Amino acid sequence: MDNRQCVGTSLVPEPPAPRRSRRVLRRVLVAALAGGVVGSALVLLPEERRPHRPAPPPAAGPPAQPRAQALTTVTYGVPAALPGLTALIGREEQRVRAQPRDARAWAVLGSAYVARGRRAGDAADYPRAERALRTSLDVRGTRNTEALDGLTALALARRDFPTAKRYGEQALKATPKRWSAYPPLIDAYHGLGDYTKARATLDKLMELRTGPAERPAVMARAAAVYRDRGWREDAVAQLTDAAAAARTPAEQAAWLAGLGQLAWERGDLPDALRHFEAALRLDPDQRAAPAGRARTLAALGRTAQALAAYRAAVAKRPDPEVLLELGELYESLEQRGVAEEQYARLKAAVRQSVAGGVDEELVIGRYEADHGDPWDAVERLEEEWRRQPGIEVADALGWALHRAGEDQRALPYATAATDKAKGGGVRSALYAFHRGVIEAELERYGPARRCLEEALRINPYFSPLWVPVARDALRTLGEPPADEPPES
Repeated sequence: MDNRQCVGTSLVPEPPAPRRSRRVLRRVLVAALAGGVVGSALVLLPEERRPHRPAPPPAAGPPAQPRAQALTTVTYGVPAALPGLTALIGREEQRVRAQPRDARAWAVLGSAYVARGRRAGDAADYPRAERALRTSLDVRGTRNTEALDGLTALALARRDFPTAKRYGEQALKATPKRWSAYPPLIDAYHGLGDYTKARATLDKLMELRTGPAERPAVMARAAAVYRDRGWREDAVAQLTDAAAAARTPAEQAAWLAGLGQLAWERGDLPDALRHFEAALRLDPDQRAAPAGRARTLAALGRTAQALAAYRAAVAKRPDPEVLLELGELYESLEQRGVAEEQYARLKAAVRQSVAGGVDEELVIGRYEADHGDPWDAVERLEEEWRRQPGIEVADALGWALHRAGEDQRALPYATAATDKAKGGGVRSALYAFHRGVIEAELERYGPARRCLEEALRINPYFSPLWVPVARDALRTLGEPPADEPPES
């Protein structure tokens, strides 16, 4: 095997590259971002033409939608505003009290609970969602696709990919032409490490006819798959078009936050910050953007602003992953005591999340590997790998084994997370760094050097804690000798 790059080359034919997205939508979005105005004018119009007069403002979200569209909104098709979700829940609660045999009302209620729990980062909504969705199944039976969709979304919110796959396949089998059944199933396959099925399901989704309301969500799902295959430019194009075609501020904010994340992953800090801040202007309740903005500010060296942004984000939503990031930022600043406070909050947040049925083994494993008991991390992540062997778990398990001193066992997992031939197509600086350190411990200096260089080339700001380690490791390795042979 040629190890001139850390990320390997696939030995099987790649699926055909996606078609380039419509440039007209991207130009409109870029112009709006540059002017600081992102919103009502960015609406997908027929035949890709736009009138000279401004477009009408977007709809207000779920409360203004016909009830027949509400289920699609709250399951997986279109991100909804948090106040709208709460209003929808209130109406559906009244409906099921008045009509307890209304299966659709129970399904809408359960799916709205899932969507609100995801938006607010509150797993307490998930048991409520499960009760409502199972009531809907009891009323109508197992071919109740609305309830199956909701149960699929609930399983994904809980990081339970086997259950999501089971319910998602049942829903798709019942109604194979319904576009909203496909996106959650793609996520389930990805979480299980079945990238072949994820790509095939996306292909089927892209072949379906969808209307203007659904098209942005389809483009966003395509962007996620392209990102996971390492097709960054195509992922950016799809998400840009999705943001330009969005019909509500909350929907547009979600796609802009995704663009911010893609910019962050490639180390483009000004672009990342611009997109995260645009998302927050549109939707202050946007979940991913606050942490993304804080992360970017830290990388820009605006440490005081970054800490304030992080503190505001976790005060509103004590997300375990964000608390882990904040703790590591404090560690990088040699403020160990404050870092430990964030880790204690992380553990409390994990307990609340687990009480709602969420599988938090991945974030617990990451924490334990670097800040607790590496062997506890190994045990947790080995079980997680047996249950749902996705790329994220492969990387985390490989790193936990390294931290426990088991580098020989760690390397196959680190390789699985970075080599296309083994399923990992995403270009992750953190994954490349992990593999580089493991390779160095095994005295495979050529691959180690290439992986560490790759990590810093992908994103030279990927972690305030680990970037200095990567640079020190590269300096220790030095320049490659002229006669260094390639290693497999």
